[in-house]
Amino acid sequence: MHLSEATWTEVRELETDLAVVPVGSTEQHGPHAPLGTDVVTAEAVADAALERIDREVVRAPAIPVGIAEEHRQFAGTMWVTEDTFRSYVRESVESLAHHGFDRVVLVNGHGGNVDALREIGGGLTRSGEAYAVPYTWFEAVGDHSSDMGHGGPLETSLLRRVGRDLVREDRLEDARDGAADGWGEWTSHSNLAYDSAEFTANGVVGDPTDGDERRGEELLELAADALVRLLEAVAERDVSRPERR
Repeated sequence: MHLSEATWTEVRELETDLAVVPVGSTEQHGPHAPLGTDVVTAEAVADAALERIDREVVRAPAIPVGIAEEHRQFAGTMWVTEDTFRSYVRESVESLAHHGFDRVVLVNGHGGNVDALREIGGGLTRSGEAYAVPYTWFEAVGDHSSDMGHGGPLETSLLRRVGRDLVREDRLEDARDGAADGWGEWTSHSNLAYDSAEFTANGVVGDPTDGDERRGEELLELAADALVRLLEAVAERDVSRPERR
């Protein structure tokens, strides 16, 4: 059930404690992909999983702005501080838990959110307010994960599958030509760059022309199936905390 489409009386009748919260970002994804790529993909994976799972799951509205200041030189990018992001996501989950939806999977589409989401999940779980687990779709697609860049082949492939009209096909070659091969500038296992504009001319990392709809279908299947397995594990897990030793 999508909360935003339901009435409060319909929500009151639900007999589940399981929820998903898509989390993304509004940030540049090169000249060919929309600023909302991370939201679109997170929502698509969440919805595909909910279509597959044989249990009731509440689907909260997506959180569309994340930790993305590293893209600030590119027009339209929005971001909040890590403290604001942590507070907003935590309090959103707390509001779900208030209504009994206290087993929550945070379905993430943005790499910059990963560390904060893990911290949020740990804090909520240890406090007993909710059991919250982050899930990032591009980490759960097998060997494809090694091709994850930014506006590159994975995100372009999935966009072509779930929102083909969003991809500016006539700009793909420009996106490829101005892309970086990898994320950051590395010396002695340290990234010297803080902002993406330091190492990519147009915001892209990886070759988006390697992203086709067939690959997008495979990515969606892999990510959704992995999320279903996670949801089942979260639903069945004993979430009581271990005793002090």
